[in-house]
Amino acid sequence: MKFTPPLQQGTLIKRYKRFLTDIYDEKGEQLTIHCPNTGAMTGCAIEGSRVWYSESDNPKRKYPHTWELAENEHGVICINTQRANQLAYEGIEQGVIHELSGYSKLQREVKYGEENSRIDLLLSDESRPPCYVEVKSCTLLESDGCGYFPDAVSERGQKHLRELIHIKRQGNRAVLLFVVQHTGITKVRPAAHIDAKYSTLIGEAEEQGVEILCYRAHLEPGVLKLAQSVPFERKNVNSCTDLAKKT
Repeated sequence: MKFTPPLQQGTLIKRYKRFLTDIYDEKGEQLTIHCPNTGAMTGCAIEGSRVWYSESDNPKRKYPHTWELAENEHGVICINTQRANQLAYEGIEQGVIHELSGYSKLQREVKYGEENSRIDLLLSDESRPPCYVEVKSCTLLESDGCGYFPDAVSERGQKHLRELIHIKRQGNRAVLLFVVQHTGITKVRPAAHIDAKYSTLIGEAEEQGVEILCYRAHLEPGVLKLAQSVPFERKNVNSCTDLAKKT
């Protein structure tokens, strides 16, 4: 994924009202830009940190600029959650996600399920059952390279897990794909200390045969792409620090 026109650089002032962010551009002028992230963004919105943003030529937009990347002492972070779906789509098409290769058709945002949902990606082929792929962006880094999802209680995420369990029970293939959009994250765990219900549901999903994949993104201001898989660890601990204390 390449940005055209190229991203512009700035300095973060603050994020507020969930969808708005104030920055200083490279000229030192204050600018309000759109923040495409509904999560808590813990550790991703540090005052004074370097950020990169895109610019839209859509004249109807009130805020033509969109926050794309942030940087802190642990690495570069893609805060635009929509990019996770784009990276997943490209990763499948380019054969990076080898577990999802071999399908003849790839669709996006298809209605499905019992709870009026839309699956992020639907893979189909005449020779096998359809494959439903739910994509989640992981950016919460706590310690020792551990990334966690979600970063806030997510009823929507819980619903998606229930839908995947139902789809699997129907004889289809169901996949939960974590796109790791933080260069400091080297493994992923469910955030039981933030959303215990989600953590329980992800355990039920695994027991029912829902596949869990984690792929880390290569992040640069000029280009984003999926790079390699990272481990998923479903452990009943609150953080990597807790785990280290027990070993």
